[in-house]
Amino acid sequence: MKNIKEEFISTLSHEIRTPLTSIKGFSQTMLNSWDKLSDEKKKEFLNIILNQSQRLINLVENVLNVAKIDSNSQNFIPIKINVNALMQNCINIVQMAHKDFEFKFEQSKNELFSLADSDKTQQILINILDNAAKYSHNSKTIEIKTFNKNDFNVFSIKNFGSYISDENKEKIFDKFYRIESYISSSAQGSGLGLYIAKNLTDKMNGKIEVISSKKEMYCEFLIYLPVYEVEKLTKNINA
Repeated sequence: MKNIKEEFISTLSHEIRTPLTSIKGFSQTMLNSWDKLSDEKKKEFLNIILNQSQRLINLVENVLNVAKIDSNSQNFIPIKINVNALMQNCINIVQMAHKDFEFKFEQSKNELFSLADSDKTQQILINILDNAAKYSHNSKTIEIKTFNKNDFNVFSIKNFGSYISDENKEKIFDKFYRIESYISSSAQGSGLGLYIAKNLTDKMNGKIEVISSKKEMYCEFLIYLPVYEVEKLTKNINA
């Protein structure tokens, strides 16, 4: 465990240093060469600063969320959420960071409603959508579906060009665990997203499954959340 923790600390340090270096470098360039830069270049540099700032904010939020999970201090407010609307909103957010990707969303034909914490569900979906884009190789398409399965509504997020073995399907949700191929990947990330997603889903009485094929080279995450029922909502409020 010590080596895994050391790897995590090393990765986290790198992830913090990289956006800070970019923010500092482009800020200095703009200050030193403001009059020489075209409006187009200024806009380009400001967008880089904005994106790197958001990356840093996301990283800090993930670390804080891990601390809350470990101390069992997360507050959950279960409400009726519109599954399709929330999924579309999360796609719009992630699309901003991955503008060269096509997010193909096949909505359920019927409206679906789940009993869950809206903010926590959004965090889960954004983490998994972002991972799907980061670890897509030789493909710029993410396939997304929503559907009902018995007492659960399901969010399906599928990318192509990556593969997770049966051995790693459970381990990827561990706090300090990262697949070797992911560690060596050029993709940016702290490795906390799936740990957070799994814990938040479990605490909302849901579950996450992973389906992956080495032959077809795809990876699909399925997030199950309980179907909204008035009786369940009343029970949670009175608990």
